[in-house]
Amino acid sequence: MAAQVTDNAARHRFEMQEGEATAIIAYRQAGPGRIDMLHTEVPESLSGQGVGSRLVQGALDLARADGLKVVPSCSFVAAYIKRHPEYADLVAERG
Repeated sequence: MAAQVTDNAARHRFEMQEGEATAIIAYRQAGPGRIDMLHTEVPESLSGQGVGSRLVQGALDLARADGLKVVPSCSFVAAYIKRHPEYADLVAERG
């Protein structure tokens, strides 16, 4: 079964648990209805397994479900959106 991405709002990050390791995307509120995805971290033990991409996809799906726009400050998130134009509608302008 694929790991599920969750929103840990208390820590301002999306999380995905894989075994003992946790991959995260840190975010901050960027105004009403907007979040700024700041930084993605994937533990070395999970590197090269597609965990980062699954994490971003799950975080974007959660943002969409919550009606949020996304500021992709994290270069990994921005690159994912560029490769997956079905998420382009979520991108908020910086400001």
